[in-house]
Amino acid sequence: MTTPTDIPSLTVGARVEGTFLVREVDVRTQAQGEPFTILTLGNATGTIATEPFWAERAAEVAGLARGHAVQVIAEVASYRDRKQLKVTSIRHLPSGSVDLGALVPSVGTVDRYWSTLDGWRREITKPRLRAVVDLFYEDDDFRRRYEQCPGATFGHHALLGGLLKHTVEVAAIARTIAKTSGADIELVVAGVLLHDIGKLEAYTWDGTFDQTVRGRLLGHVVLGAMMLDRRLGETSPSACTDLERDILLHLILSHHGRLEFGSPITPMTLEAEVLHWADNASAKTDTVADALRDDANFAAGPVSSGLRMLDYRRFWRGTSDWGSRAE
Repeated sequence: MTTPTDIPSLTVGARVEGTFLVREVDVRTQAQGEPFTILTLGNATGTIATEPFWAERAAEVAGLARGHAVQVIAEVASYRDRKQLKVTSIRHLPSGSVDLGALVPSVGTVDRYWSTLDGWRREITKPRLRAVVDLFYEDDDFRRRYEQCPGATFGHHALLGGLLKHTVEVAAIARTIAKTSGADIELVVAGVLLHDIGKLEAYTWDGTFDQTVRGRLLGHVVLGAMMLDRRLGETSPSACTDLERDILLHLILSHHGRLEFGSPITPMTLEAEVLHWADNASAKTDTVADALRDDANFAAGPVSSGLRMLDYRRFWRGTSDWGSRAE
């Protein structure tokens, strides 16, 4: 596949010809009753919306759905200070004809993340705690899936390999908080390694990121607890005591911190509290960093509009050299 179009660097008036992945199909109706369709197209560099396909062009996008690969010829236009594609030609490419992985955002090479995470895992000296973690992290199939899984279907770490990157970030933050607060660092690290394993059953990442039926019905928090309980039940003799199992289950089940955020129980141990805030810090800072990199959020100036993913807060994009350069 040729180098993907660099979506963030597109300028108004530029001609675009390339392969994209359909990320969203938004069918709406104008106030006067005329239907239209807007596609959100993307590749590994980002996303961009199309201009509306009105009724007379409906046949061109009929049958397109999330995850379809399309060949597009277009010109970059602007509407309300946001760039969009004025499509002159769009063609649905046959399934299997395109490497979908090249069209999905990715963290790139994951070796550095595994090296860091496995190093911290080897520092777990408590035999039964290490044995539980190794039930997953010594499993080659688990590692293969874990290093591909996104950290979310949209928002923070929504990248191939995003879950692994997020786990490293959470572990780095949690280790520091644990040392400061006097929490059991080994238990905190084990909680970090286990807290999001449910995303392997909650998400799909074959060309586009989505939730499985089980993910929608149960959520990754509950699925992760079920995975741990099931794996422990399959090992004989058990890798840990019943109490130790419940301590680890509590770490998974409480890591979102609040019932309305998907945790069926709130943190009741120091280690669970550390895990919750470290997880939250990684997710929120990644979301803010992505928002600051997105030029579309700052089309009207250095202060963004209210951003939905960040509780409709506004953000400022600016800096100073603080005297580091000669005046």
